[in-house]
This record gives sequence, C-alpha cells and structure tokens, in this order.
Amino acid sequence: MGDAFSFFLFILILLAVLTRETFVMVLLYLFVGAMFLGRWWTARVVNGLNFMRKYDKKAFPGEIIPVRVDVRNSSVLPAVWLRVQDFYPIELAETSSFAQVISLGPREQTSLKYNLKAHKRGFYTIGPLHVTSGDLLGMSGERMSEGATEHLTVYPRVIALSDVRLPSNSPMGTMRHKQPIFEDPTRPMGKRDYQSGDSLRRIDWKASATTGRLQTKLFEPSIALETAIFLNLNLLDYNVRTRFDATELAIVVTASVASWVVAQRQSTGLVAHGLDPLSADSRPVPVPSRKGRAHLMRILEILARIRAVEIEPFPAMLRNHRVHLPWGTTMIVVTGSAEQPLFDELLQSRRAGLNPVLLLCGEHPNHRQAAQQAKLFRIPVHVFRSEKDLDIWRT
Repeated sequence: MGDAFSFFLFILILLAVLTRETFVMVLLYLFVGAMFLGRWWTARVVNGLNFMRKYDKKAFPGEIIPVRVDVRNSSVLPAVWLRVQDFYPIELAETSSFAQVISLGPREQTSLKYNLKAHKRGFYTIGPLHVTSGDLLGMSGERMSEGATEHLTVYPRVIALSDVRLPSNSPMGTMRHKQPIFEDPTRPMGKRDYQSGDSLRRIDWKASATTGRLQTKLFEPSIALETAIFLNLNLLDYNVRTRFDATELAIVVTASVASWVVAQRQSTGLVAHGLDPLSADSRPVPVPSRKGRAHLMRILEILARIRAVEIEPFPAMLRNHRVHLPWGTTMIVVTGSAEQPLFDELLQSRRAGLNPVLLLCGEHPNHRQAAQQAKLFRIPVHVFRSEKDLDIWRT
C-alpha cells in the first residue's frame, strides 16, 4: 500500500469515528474490502503465473539471438496487468533490460519477443526474469515473481586458415608430407622398376608379371599431426598498454589454429593458463587431444569463458603438462612474450621428442629478441600483432 492511500484511509477512519455518517462508513467498508480483495486477487494471480525464456544458449560473434518469453496465467482469475522485465548485460544489447506491460485473461498465454546480439566472446548471465502484478487501483501493493538466471556462451572469433605449416614427427597419418621416411603403405601412388636394396614386400608381383620386369610399389609420404595448444593468459606476460587486445588476439589465434587442425581430421588439445568461472578451482580444465567437430566445440566453449588474470608463471604450468605428451606431439605455445625460462622449457620439450612452435601475440618490446632467440634454437616462431597477420596462413 502506498503512503498516499494509507493517509487517505486514516483520514476516512477518522471521519467515520467523528461523524458516524452512514455514507462515510459505507465508503470506508468499500475501500477496506477492495484492499483485501485486491491482495487476495493479486496473490492468486501471481501464484498461478508460469513463465519461461527460450533462446539458443550458444552463438558466434555477430549473430542475432532471438529470445522468446512465454507467460501463462494458469489461474481462473484474469491478470489485470503484468509487467514483464528481463535483464541481460549491456554488451548484448543497447539497453540493459527488456520490459513490457501486458494483461492476461483466465488460462491465457502469450509470448513476448526481443533480440540479443553477440558482439564479442564471453560467458554472459541472462536474467533473472521478473513478472510483477497488482490490482487495478494500486491499493494492494505489487507482488513479484522471479525466474531463474540462465547463461549465453558467445564463442571466440574463428578465422578460416588454409595453409598452416606445423612440424610433426608422427608417421602413418592422413596428411601429405614431403619426407620419404614417412611413407604410408595404405596410400599407394605408383610403381617403378625394381632397384637393388628394395624390400621384397614392396614388389608388385602382378605388375611385374605383366611388364616382364620387377616392379616396386611407391607410397605417398604422410604424417599424423597430433597437437597440443598451450594458451598463456597471464597478464604479466603482456604489454600493459595493449593487454586487452593482445589477450583477445591470442584467443582468436588459438581458436583458429584448433579449428584448422580439426578440419584436417587431426587431433588437438588445449591447456589454458587463465581463469574459468565454471571450473571448481577457477582454473580451466585441460582438454586432451581428440578429433572431431564436437571436440572443437568443447575447446571453443572454454575459450569463450576464459579470462586473463595475473597468476603464477606460465613456464611452471607448461612444465607440469608437457611431460604427459606423447613423443612427436606438436606443442603450440601461444603467449604475449617469451623470456628465458620459457625458452628453457621449449628446449627441454624438443629434447624430449616434442615439436615446439612459438606464437607471439600483440605488441611487446621483447618480440624481436624473442624471435631471434627462437630462430637460434631452431624453434618455429610467428609474431601476430593483429588478426590481419594471420593472412600468412590463409593463402
């Protein structure tokens, strides 16, 4: 009950006591009765409300997400007025909430619609959904029913790559290779005359009988590209002036490389060094190397949620996880800078039979020195200052 109505009711009671006029008494009874009736009516209507929000809970940047709010009045009493209000982050729309006033008859249902737009990657909270009602005269006060919160995952931007060259020492795969030591017996590519030293198991006896000369089978070289991507989002390893843009670029690079590897029908995994709000200890759960589109979407979901923070040094985390990688794995390190402790880990990785690749993202004073040191140690290195630099892998 509002202050104005309380004051009016007090004056009415005072007049009824002092004047004892029948008209004043009847008016008092009418207002008191309307107040209790309004309270009872509003309570029944609010308790009989059912509402649900429906939308796609995953999206890519730039997509429009239609949201439908279904409101149903399951009571036998009409809802004179309902204010439906839904809340969401300002990053998803021009305003921070959606609001509309409606009325529903007994057992009536309606649907309200609005749109959200995925501007950038992230893990967003949608809601809670508020439905408020009251009586027509506003004497009984408003009652509100609150719905649960939900979430929207916006994946990071994925740039289509076509010519990524990553080293691998794992033979017998599905990717073509130039080194003949990786010949795949399941991929025949022709025949030639027998030469001294050829294995008898490689002789094509049917072709030899046809030509009258011994023929040796030729096989196409191939490799299996098993990768593990290590993403460093420790803010201390990025330039203070460009931290936000550089860390977002590192996530885009990671997502794009993972997408390319999966598109080649190869396996990839992810070990991220940052903060995951859904993880029990706030640390992203490592994703082991697997193949397939479903596995890629799992990686993209982690990249959508992860946040850059100031945490323990990246080389220590790299050391703890690289020892579990199988021989020949291509270890892709995505970071903002590379100091000597990181190079020590990369050298140890190469001695253990891994293939380290260094991807430096953003602007940093030590990029030139780091690139020179990587080349000195024969570690492939690429510097990406913006998304446009990824064009070297798109030709």
